[in-house]
Amino acid sequence: MKNLLISILLLVSASSVFAQTGITVGPPRTYFVAGPGQQQTQRISISNPSKDYTMELAVSFEDWQYSTYGDNQTFPKGTLATSCAAWLSTPEIYFSLKPEETKMINVNISVPKDYVALDTVPVRTAMMFVTQMNPKTGVNKEGANIRIALRSGIKLYQALPGKNNADIEIEGLKYNKGESQALELNFSNTGNIWADGQIAVELLNQENGKKTELPSSNFFTMPRDKRIFPIPLPKELENGTYLASVLISYGEKDAVKIGELEFNYEKSN
Repeated sequence: MKNLLISILLLVSASSVFAQTGITVGPPRTYFVAGPGQQQTQRISISNPSKDYTMELAVSFEDWQYSTYGDNQTFPKGTLATSCAAWLSTPEIYFSLKPEETKMINVNISVPKDYVALDTVPVRTAMMFVTQMNPKTGVNKEGANIRIALRSGIKLYQALPGKNNADIEIEGLKYNKGESQALELNFSNTGNIWADGQIAVELLNQENGKKTELPSSNFFTMPRDKRIFPIPLPKELENGTYLASVLISYGEKDAVKIGELEFNYEKSN
């Protein structure tokens, strides 16, 4: 049982760490624009980068959503109200790829004729997984035999034709003292379409005028998402009174929202 448990843990680790090099699937995000009774097809590329190993692969669809912190959460097909997994299909569920072979497959979406989009669910999503069915045998550092299967997924999005509005609203910005020594940004997607962009932060020391720019971060949201975004402060930051300016740019038109916070910073002991 101990060896079996180790194998399972390594299997999960291998799936997340080596998925991109073991099975290459792209593009990472695929978008469908189709209304009730409409169909649309997109092309997906799947590659086996191995030089000496034929992969037996299977395609499946599941649900997914972002957590409050922006992490991916997956669920069985049809679990979420935002799921479009039941509308998706591909002519080839099982196939093999020879070493260094690339295959293009069609992924089809068929929106039911009686589908009515609700304001609470303006868009739908799913995850397409490509899973290796003939796992390779290996040995872990404890000497136990393990079987490592690789799995890679891409996100699929469906929206209705017509005007879509991407909108982000900043709902809060605060300073968390103590060991974390971080700012916490709260924002939400109040639009009717997915919205992605960048978050930039500048700290102004109001005592000496020194400016500190933090590395920008990317974010991705879906309609109705509420996001908690921690912003760690640099360890070398001097004690003092600061004005934090947070700039969120998003959408195709690079819309901008700005939040500001004044706080007193003291290094934790």
